[in-house]
Amino acid sequence: MKNTDTYSRIISGTMTWGKWGKKLSTNKIIALMEHCLQIGITTFDHADIYGDYTTEADFGKAFAESKIARKEVQFISKCGIQMVTGRPNPVKHYEYTKEYIIRSAEESLKKLKTEYLDLLLLHRPSPLMDPQEIAEAIEILKKDGKIRQFGVSNFTPSQIALLETAIPVDANQVEFSLTANDVMYDGALDDTMIKNRLAMSWSPLGIYFRENSKQTTRIRKVLHKLCEKYDAEEDQLLLAWILKHPSKIYPVVGTTTPIRLEMAVKSVDIEMELEDWFILLEASKGQEVP
Repeated sequence: MKNTDTYSRIISGTMTWGKWGKKLSTNKIIALMEHCLQIGITTFDHADIYGDYTTEADFGKAFAESKIARKEVQFISKCGIQMVTGRPNPVKHYEYTKEYIIRSAEESLKKLKTEYLDLLLLHRPSPLMDPQEIAEAIEILKKDGKIRQFGVSNFTPSQIALLETAIPVDANQVEFSLTANDVMYDGALDDTMIKNRLAMSWSPLGIYFRENSKQTTRIRKVLHKLCEKYDAEEDQLLLAWILKHPSKIYPVVGTTTPIRLEMAVKSVDIEMELEDWFILLEASKGQEVP
């Protein structure tokens, strides 16, 4: 089902490129896109809500002004979350009507200055989603050449199975890191392997650099020793840890720092030893495996 050759092994996440983070200028976005291409990152992950519905347009303006050919890059985007900020909604909610999905995809195309999305994801599951209605929207978008593949984000295996009563699901983007690894145990990654779906990880570094907790302190003690052993940085080993999983997960890396992007790409070549993988898992859990 999945065609992983389409996407770069490390995916660049754009959530903090605009209003929600670095507020990069058009020229800086162009420079960052060009740097990504130079080091082998060709896939860019978006969502309509990023920057309160503004980041896709910021990125699209830069892409249109760049000399980058559309065939050289892949665009992923997500829809379905109706936020209060950026739109006159009385409450945050999810919407997956046929009309809304089609309109959202078309709006992303318009903002990104592109004729198609390589992959469209439903951002989060809704308790009110109707598989048949979703399928009708996706079939129209595919038929019109506006999307090439369809997937989900943050869906459980049963929620995907519900969707697949009406339409195949090519991908699932989930939270997966050393500090947040429930998807190894709740069936989510098993499902991607069983059904040959593209597995992607958002927040692949977890909370390691954001929080000082008992968990991160335990991990830090182990990582410092392993950094010397592998001649690698902490973030590279955190990526190498999830990359070892047999689901062949594709990390969505959110950094806008060029050197960090280069290091992320190099992490793909790190072959973490089996025992070291479990030493890190033990540090994360605070106990040995059962």
